[in-house]
Amino acid sequence: METHPDIVEMRSRHEMAERAATTPRAQAVETLAFLTGIYLAASPWIAGFDNLSRLAVSNVIVGIAYALLMSGGFGRAYERTHSMAWAACALGVWTIIAPWVIAGDVSTTRSVVNNIIVGAVALLLALAASAAAARADRSPRSTAGGNRGMPGPGGAV
Repeated sequence: METHPDIVEMRSRHEMAERAATTPRAQAVETLAFLTGIYLAASPWIAGFDNLSRLAVSNVIVGIAYALLMSGGFGRAYERTHSMAWAACALGVWTIIAPWVIAGDVSTTRSVVNNIIVGAVALLLALAASAAAARADRSPRSTAGGNRGMPGPGGAV
């Protein structure tokens, strides 16, 4: 592996992923997003609209997908975190509009209020993850020489 031509870049991306994943903010967003996804999956039974089978099935599927998408994304697949966060944003928007889009009578107050609140929280957490990924992507990277931001012989970084 040490002779791989892209070893420096690979190490740089790994170190960047570690930095992004170990910040308290990233860990909080990841944990809250996971809990949001789990709640969304269980919400038909918690909020009491499990008899609305189409919306209940949608919430279970979207909740599990959201929890899996947002948990561990920073450390395991850093280069795709930004895209994963935008996909999670789409799941948050879907959660908000699902009561009106899904066929059938799902316009109960509990289901609408539940989905709007959980969808908004999911959307905000996904936007926070996307911002964190973009912020970490803009941070100074180590150069091919491996000087990690230290000035070179000419004084330039």
